[in-house]
Amino acid sequence: MFTIDLTVKNTAFPISIERKSAEDAEAVYQVIVAAMHSGNPDIVELQSEGKTEKKVAVRASEISGVQLTQKDGSAAGTGRPPGFFAIAAE
Repeated sequence: MFTIDLTVKNTAFPISIERKSAEDAEAVYQVIVAAMHSGNPDIVELQSEGKTEKKVAVRASEISGVQLTQKDGSAAGTGRPPGFFAIAAE
């Protein structure tokens, strides 16, 4: 299972949808990136293929980031979700 996380401006939590195949996940990722590049305030409608059917609509101009991850990847054994992390300087 693949997860696509959207970071939306002025929102604390990401919006997540799931896709079963790598090809479908990559296609959704490319649609979102293209919408972000356009700079238009168009609405991007997405639907999840996960355990529960979920639909979401978000204004493309409000998306500040997108991340594509494989749910059962190498980070699963560490107890941390995949993604970015920060190293604190002492």
